[in-house]
Amino acid sequence: MISVLVADDQALVRAGLVGIIGTAPDLEAVGEAADGAQAVALARELQPDVVIMDIRMPGVDGLEATRQITGSRVLVLTTFDLDQYVYAALRGGASGFLLKDTPPRELLDGIRTIARGDALLSPAITRRLITAFTTRPIPPDSAALANLTARERDVLLLVAEGLSNAEIAVHLDIAPGTARTHVAALLSKLKARDRIQLVILAHRSGLGQPLSGQRKEPVWPRE
Repeated sequence: MISVLVADDQALVRAGLVGIIGTAPDLEAVGEAADGAQAVALARELQPDVVIMDIRMPGVDGLEATRQITGSRVLVLTTFDLDQYVYAALRGGASGFLLKDTPPRELLDGIRTIARGDALLSPAITRRLITAFTTRPIPPDSAALANLTARERDVLLLVAEGLSNAEIAVHLDIAPGTARTHVAALLSKLKARDRIQLVILAHRSGLGQPLSGQRKEPVWPRE
């Protein structure tokens, strides 16, 4: 059973989210918070698998609450898709970012995705995020990238293109477990919290497939 804490300053929104969560046999809403401070306190007390976090709340807002929460994965759910909110949420440790007009089924799937350790962004936000990074690539941490094996570099490239572990396994003709092992190694070596940070790092390095359709050359350090 996946435990979920709902944080939103609007009681009707909280009730709606709790109701949606209640329709899924594998999910359980274990608590509700009306502001960021309460969300942090309840997350520490209840240790939910996932916290659904609104951004604009009185007192401690959702961005600050996300930075303070450890031990639970945070899915930011908001009506605002401004870039600065997305970047701040990701820098604060959020594992996903969805808009409140997301259909209920996609929200439930998003909670499951976050709970199993993957990352999630709404498609529109993903396109904007990748565009932003591929138009101004920033040299990566050369020491960290130099420590990757050739296979790990291949896997990082495929992660940057949005492939799942199963798809990476097929593409590289390796076992799914081996693909998971490589992704875990990347997370450790690059000190990334989850796959979404791997995607960001890869695109900042000039990896990935820009929306223009023209691939940039990776900015790998010299061996």
